[in-house]
Amino acid sequence: MIWTTYLSSTLIACIISHSFAFSIHSASSRSAVNVLNMNFFTDIGDMMSGGKLGEEKNLPYSPSLCEINSISSGPRCFAVKERAISFTGEDFDVYCTGSGEPFVQVRGAMLHLPGKDKMRIRSVAGCDEEVAVLDRVLLAALPTYDIYRGGMGAQKIGWLEKKAIALTDTFDVYMEGKGGIGPFKPPPAYEISGDFIDRNFVMKNPAGEVVAKVQKDGLIQFDAFNHYQVQVAPGMDAMLVLACACAIDEEFDEEHQKKKQEQEAD
Repeated sequence: MIWTTYLSSTLIACIISHSFAFSIHSASSRSAVNVLNMNFFTDIGDMMSGGKLGEEKNLPYSPSLCEINSISSGPRCFAVKERAISFTGEDFDVYCTGSGEPFVQVRGAMLHLPGKDKMRIRSVAGCDEEVAVLDRVLLAALPTYDIYRGGMGAQKIGWLEKKAIALTDTFDVYMEGKGGIGPFKPPPAYEISGDFIDRNFVMKNPAGEVVAKVQKDGLIQFDAFNHYQVQVAPGMDAMLVLACACAIDEEFDEEHQKKKQEQEAD
């Protein structure tokens, strides 16, 4: 009797032990599967949006356009809203998707008159100052914007220019003082390519790393207003990215309006 009771107790203990171990193993397996699924969908999202954000370790100019807000040690996401009523041309308000707070104001005067085609970028988070000006070059063969530091005594640091020959619409960002003689340009500091009409494009450095992404429907939910999202990599100058994105948006404004009318008609 005692021996039978002992065997029964031992058998029950083994069953409980194995059941507990199986539960832990099952929970671990489910956790591993969830992680794999999350990584899989993240990778798919990166592939569909032009690649995974890298890190800009060699900003091709110094200092950055805004000492307070330009650079971050982590990735950031912004929502760009075009103002419905504008008396100066192309005006945009930029918000942080995380906090919902205003980050940058872009005020344009695209009148296609000498000295009047400008976009002014003003930082409003932590400071209130003009950090950059984009001046459209009217007598250029291709859409071109000179990039200046903002404020008094503005300094030209580079220019944004549409590439003449490319498989898809592409803009290059060039830096002043980086080589090039006469008609021969220096190597571009950044290349911006993708679908500009649908606002789905990426910005890459010479190493091929994605330093910024623009998406009409971003992965980060932000439903405060109609907008498109701009993701900026760690170490990248957010002011330069936003300035280029808004300038390119202006270049394709007619196509955007046409597509909007077609969608409303449907």
